[in-house]
Amino acid sequence: MNNSYASTLTLRMHREGKTILLVATALLLGALFGMDYLEWPRAVSMGLQLVFLGLYLAVVQFFRNPVRTTVAQANEIIAPCDGEVVVIQEAIEDEYFKEKRIQVSIFMSPLNVHVNRYPNEGTVRYAKYHPGKFLVAWHPKSSTLNERTTVVVDGPKTGPVLYRQIAGAVARRIKMYAKEGQPVRAGQECGFIQFGSRMDLFLPLNAEICVKIGDRPAGGVDCIARIPS
Repeated sequence: MNNSYASTLTLRMHREGKTILLVATALLLGALFGMDYLEWPRAVSMGLQLVFLGLYLAVVQFFRNPVRTTVAQANEIIAPCDGEVVVIQEAIEDEYFKEKRIQVSIFMSPLNVHVNRYPNEGTVRYAKYHPGKFLVAWHPKSSTLNERTTVVVDGPKTGPVLYRQIAGAVARRIKMYAKEGQPVRAGQECGFIQFGSRMDLFLPLNAEICVKIGDRPAGGVDCIARIPS
């Protein structure tokens, strides 16, 4: 598979993290310049400064939004997020299709970019948010019991493709940008999930899968599957 992170060196912050980043910046500046006014031992002051610097860098790392260039054929399904492929199997999708499809699941750790992207071009036919539990993202029941969203994008060459954002044990905030009837492009931002989480794809049974278990695709860059013409 192609593991080239095209145009990822330009660092941007995602809009979902701007408020948190402002707070983290204020705390860091307070720690760096405010300790001089406190009569604490130098070692204690430096230790606290390092802690706040670490927290600031963690916020920047988590909410980074690298520039990605999507180059895809109309029949290709692109990775909707960064992470590790943990499931490739035939499964019954019982919310929208109500039939057997190929399920491909990608687990996102807190260290991954957490921007979510549309896997194919087309029109959003279905978009629904489901409240739920916060089981660990790799739990077999997380796709049906956890907080999640379900979106179906119907493409002219791919047909309808369903993706599902699934909250994990520490992911408490899912952002879904999809709206029914909206035309979308492959690689375009479709949402954001804070902290560890998972995305499931449900593809046609004739899809040619281009990844294997353990692969780490780049969201908006690497091809997950191709749909035969």
